[in-house]
Amino acid sequence: MAESGLSLSNRLPGTREEWEHRLDRLVRENRFTISVFFPLNGVFLLLASAEGVFAGTPLAPLAFNGLFILLGTLVMRSPLLVGVLPHTTRRAATGVGLLALYAYAIEYVGVHTGVPYGEFAYGVDLGPTVAGVPLGLPVFFVPLVMNAYLLCLLLLGDRAENAAVRLGSVVAAVLAMDVVLDPGAVALGFWEYYPPGAFYGVPLSNYVGWVLSATVAVVLLDWGYDRRVLLGRLAECEFMLDDLVSFVILWGGINAWFGNWLAVAVAALFGVGLLKTERFDSRVLRFGRRRESGENSSD
Repeated sequence: MAESGLSLSNRLPGTREEWEHRLDRLVRENRFTISVFFPLNGVFLLLASAEGVFAGTPLAPLAFNGLFILLGTLVMRSPLLVGVLPHTTRRAATGVGLLALYAYAIEYVGVHTGVPYGEFAYGVDLGPTVAGVPLGLPVFFVPLVMNAYLLCLLLLGDRAENAAVRLGSVVAAVLAMDVVLDPGAVALGFWEYYPPGAFYGVPLSNYVGWVLSATVAVVLLDWGYDRRVLLGRLAECEFMLDDLVSFVILWGGINAWFGNWLAVAVAALFGVGLLKTERFDSRVLRFGRRRESGENSSD
C-alpha cells in the first residue's frame, strides 16, 4: 500500500510548471473531444431536454441536469483556463476575483430587481445557487469575456495598442457573444424575460445591461493581464481559443434548431474571426491531435 502511494506521488507533478506542462499536454491531445464532441453532445442533450425527449424514460435525470451542464461547461472552458494559467499572476488573479464578485453582485441585483438586464427568472437548474444566483456564474461569464479579449488582440494587431480601440472592440465582441447566447438560452428555457423582448424573446434592456457588465469585465481583465504576454502565449499555444470553437458549435447549433437565424449568423462571424487569425487548424479538430512531426517538440 505504501509503495503504491509512493509510486503515485512520483507520477504526480511536483511544481506549478510541471502541472502546467501536464495540463497543456492533456488538452492538446484531446482537442477534438473537448472542442467538438462536448459541444455537439451538449446540443443533443439540451435540445432533447427542451423538447421533452427524455420525459418518462430512464434518461429523465439527464434532462437539464445542472451538474452535467456545469461539468460540460468546465470541460469546454479547459483550453482557455489551461492556456492562461501560466500567466495568471497575483495581479491577474485579483482582477479575475474582482470580476467574479462583480458578476455575482450584478446578477443578484438583476434577479431581484430587474436592473440592469430587465425582469427575468431562471427556468432551468444551472447547478447550485446562492441567493438565487448560480454558483457557477463566473464559469459561464468570465471566459466569454476572455475569449473576446484574446480574439480581438489577435485581429486588431498593432491597433490593440490604442486603449480606446482595444477596449471598445472587446466590449462590442462581448455584446455580440450575448446576441448569440441569450436567444438560445431563452429558447431552451434557461431563463425567461417578463415581458418577452423583441429579439427572439430578449429585451433590448438586456443588451444595455451587457454593455455595462462587459465594460467592467474588460477593464478588469485588461488591468490584470499583460496583453503582450498573452499574445506570446497565444503564439505558442494553439488550443487557447478552442473554447470559442465550442461556443460557435454549441450556441450556433441551438439557435439554428429554433430558427434564430440572426444569432446563427453572428455565431458564424466568430467562426470567421477564428479562421482569420490563421491559428485555427481544422485538421487538429478533425483528427484529435497534432501530428508528431516536431510540432509537439516541447513535450
